[in-house]
Amino acid sequence: MTEQALTSIDAIAATILRLRGQRVILDSDLARLYGTTTTRLNQAVKRNAARFPDDFMFQITTAERDEVITNCDNLQRLKYSPRLPSVFTEHGAVMAATILNSNLSLSE
Repeated sequence: MTEQALTSIDAIAATILRLRGQRVILDSDLARLYGTTTTRLNQAVKRNAARFPDDFMFQITTAERDEVITNCDNLQRLKYSPRLPSVFTEHGAVMAATILNSNLSLSE
């Protein structure tokens, strides 16, 4: 494995949070990882809501957002966000990749 690949793995690992006893990634970080916008990711998820049960994805609470902001210096951007972000578990991240790829295939 190259050093660049390790850096990518480290960068991904740095975006993983623990909430409600699960490892999750914020919608904005997942969108960045997949090379799309948060809006596009959330629209695709909304169109495929049945594929995202609570153990795949959930919206964080105000208290959880405040805890994340307090504990993660790199997430200060959430402090002034007008909406509460969604987070994806490992299975939700895989499903998001699946629906994003299928949507890309349909638009080509």
